[in-house]
Amino acid sequence: MDFKKLFGYEEKNVVITGSASGMSKSATEMLIELGANVYAIDINPIDLPVTKAFKADLSNKDEIDKVISELPSKIDALFLCHGIAAFPGKELLVQKVNFYSQKYMTEKLLNRISEHGSVTFISSVGGFGWEQIYPKAVELINLSTWQEAMQWYDKHPDEIKSAYVFAKQCLESYVTYKCMSPEFIDKRIRLNAINPGDTTTGLTDDFNKSTSPTGDAKEGEEMISNIFLKSWNGYPAKPKDMGYPLVVIGSDICSYMSGQLIYIDFGLTSTWKSGALLSSSNKTIEEISKDSN
Repeated sequence: MDFKKLFGYEEKNVVITGSASGMSKSATEMLIELGANVYAIDINPIDLPVTKAFKADLSNKDEIDKVISELPSKIDALFLCHGIAAFPGKELLVQKVNFYSQKYMTEKLLNRISEHGSVTFISSVGGFGWEQIYPKAVELINLSTWQEAMQWYDKHPDEIKSAYVFAKQCLESYVTYKCMSPEFIDKRIRLNAINPGDTTTGLTDDFNKSTSPTGDAKEGEEMISNIFLKSWNGYPAKPKDMGYPLVVIGSDICSYMSGQLIYIDFGLTSTWKSGALLSSSNKTIEEISKDSN
């Protein structure tokens, strides 16, 4: 079996953001190995042999528009992987980087994406529970311009207090809301997101500091470990543990997969959901097992 043909990236045009480091760098390396023409975008220097690298601040509409003007007229797969940690006073910046720029780029490039192409986001386990903010997210999603979105954010300061969480919940809402919209489904363009669990990347120190109420990286690291790892004596993922599945999902291998939020967290969110279901039913696992026999 020819694995390059199986993935379907050979000589195809692929656009990917965040390629300078972490999960996206691992994905970019794999895409290059699979023979794709890779157009990579990051605010930091990209040291991979991509077809073309762009340096851009993806919180800035003008810089995004400039890059878009230089991208190919035909795109076969779009991977939006850029993101930042949240710090006090940076709530709007987090919304622009972690959600709105990704929505904006998707919709600006949609008419260039080929039939049966794909759009794949990197979201986060941090977006778990997105259903709770879904009506607000849809309200924001349906705004047609960048300016309208910025005005919406100004009028909803309480919504974005959770910064990182709200942005990721909006991204996951976007996948579920838009996957069968005419602009996607008429060309059979697939729309999915991966939701990584705790992963060691170049942003780990920022996430540790932003998690701690005092900005202490060590304290934040312990807090993240308690939330994501301690309950199962777990370990953080490596960038390739997320980057490689990302490439698979955007490939021809997953040609019938769309509208999916794929949690790559060693089952952690499944146990959260299971616990919530058991709690709501006031039944133990033993009681449910007895009922089924």
